[in-house]
Amino acid sequence: MQYKTIYEGASTEISEKKSRFIADVFLISSEEEAMSILEGVRKKYWDARHHCWAYVFGETQILERCSDDGEPSGTAGKPILEVIKGENLRNVMVIVTRYFGGTLLGTGGLVRAYTAASKEGLLCSHIITKIFGFKLKITTDYTGLGKIQYLLGKRGLTTLDSIYTHQVEVIVLIPEEEEKQLLLEITEDTNGQAKVEREGECWFANINGEMKVFE
Repeated sequence: MQYKTIYEGASTEISEKKSRFIADVFLISSEEEAMSILEGVRKKYWDARHHCWAYVFGETQILERCSDDGEPSGTAGKPILEVIKGENLRNVMVIVTRYFGGTLLGTGGLVRAYTAASKEGLLCSHIITKIFGFKLKITTDYTGLGKIQYLLGKRGLTTLDSIYTHQVEVIVLIPEEEEKQLLLEITEDTNGQAKVEREGECWFANINGEMKVFE
């Protein structure tokens, strides 16, 4: 199981016929947090006319919410939501604050502006893919180490730690769906001499070339 989300959000701004559209992108961990974030943005831009928003939340059961916040129905919240969904993002909230510039944009113009603002906000955010899997502890003698290192390297798996005593313990991250096959390969290639134990389950992601574990 895996999904795309953001590691760091961004704040960006575009202009359309003198109206300012400020997009703020947030990682959310609950619907309650989303509403708290919205309240904070409203206070920050207290003099703005509209604070339109949308979010997609959940890892298995997905919840979607959006609001036009006074804009004509379907011209703001839904376009923001569609941008989030178009990027296949989860646990992400986008709020677009509008300062009215004096010129009416019409429904089509509003849809285009809120869509463009949302896209710009996500473009400047750090998007990652979070993967669900396990920490495995592989214990082997020095004879089997090379075979195990080959199997891990072939799959591009990340080694978190290696402990060398009279044996070798290797701590590795593996996606859930790859665990069964790796265990079979280790058993076969080491003639059952290597021991594999789960150290726990976790989410992890590649961030700037390094694997980060989310406990």
